[in-house]
Amino acid sequence: MNRVTLFFHKAGSPPWFYRVSGLLIPWFWAIFIVLTAIGLYLGLIKAPVDYQQGETVRIMYLHVPSAWMSMMIYGFMAIMGFIALVWRIRMMEVLVISSAPIGAAFTLIALITGSLWGRPMWGTFWVWDARLTSELVLLFLYFGVIALYKAYDEPRKAARAASLLSIVGAFNLPIIYFSVVWWNTLHQGSSFTGDGPGIHPSMLWPLLIMATTMKFYYGASLLSRARLTLLKQDHRKRWVQDLLSGENS
Repeated sequence: MNRVTLFFHKAGSPPWFYRVSGLLIPWFWAIFIVLTAIGLYLGLIKAPVDYQQGETVRIMYLHVPSAWMSMMIYGFMAIMGFIALVWRIRMMEVLVISSAPIGAAFTLIALITGSLWGRPMWGTFWVWDARLTSELVLLFLYFGVIALYKAYDEPRKAARAASLLSIVGAFNLPIIYFSVVWWNTLHQGSSFTGDGPGIHPSMLWPLLIMATTMKFYYGASLLSRARLTLLKQDHRKRWVQDLLSGENS
């Protein structure tokens, strides 16, 4: 058995996942707190104001990383959902449904902060712009995954249905990403791919730090939610009983 196969074999074991994730979560939270403090200080205090947007530009340090995370998490859900359906790895099913509420929260934050930024820039909180509309569709897809999972009484069937919707809904991701290229939108192009204005290092570094810290938040939250889901689903199994008896002794 090669190392990749061995890793997937271990990762598919709930007791192994529960034990390893318990070791990782404190580190993820610690890194998240440190990077958040650094990123907010650099973005909200040290970074200069924009000559056109003024202080409003500081919304970017929350809006842009949240928008990135909303797409990244759904992409991960689609990949994990594919693995769950093809190889029947139960842990992938757990990770799919555990990711959905986190991704929905990031999508909602991206939409709200985008609206707050749009009011002074566009004169309105909302326009049916291609980027905004496709991001709203992404939020509905997250809600759909959550609702579909809750519609079934049997967790495995619910997870498979949610995994399938995650795969189907992934078609929206390239629409979100390329919307500013394919259509004439109000939303500015990317500052990293040449489709929009460049970004000065004094603004770039806080943005990258905030993007990194949100990934650690996702990791900590995902592992925490997955562990709780495992305990609920396997509460009658021996490994959970041994775990609870060990904690109570």
